[in-house]
Amino acid sequence: MTRYGEAGPGPEGSVMTVAFELRGQRLVALNGGPIFQFTPAVSFVVECDSQQEIDDYWRKLTEGGEPGQCGWLKDRYGVSWQVVPRRLIEMTKDPDPVRSGRVMQAMMPMRKLDLAALEAAYSGG
Repeated sequence: MTRYGEAGPGPEGSVMTVAFELRGQRLVALNGGPIFQFTPAVSFVVECDSQQEIDDYWRKLTEGGEPGQCGWLKDRYGVSWQVVPRRLIEMTKDPDPVRSGRVMQAMMPMRKLDLAALEAAYSGG
């Protein structure tokens, strides 16, 4: 963590940057103050291998935040996330437009993604 000094532009002693690691990826967050707000134009994607993993990330990230559509959410700081099953990416890239289309139609009304329901739509069930 670094802090602003006398030269600013933030208040002296306030946090300027915080380095952290997320799933093996090193990231640095910059405190841009009230001028720069979070928007859904930038989001973090968490690819999950199971419904249990989806449920766990969803629960933790929406705590104090708000759920959105199609696996999107905002955490308690206003940062946008997408919690998606890794399998969804494969299903939506299927060259058969009927199969991939069924998956998209199933996903659109969902908030937290339901892997079993997406798989069922994919297989035509």
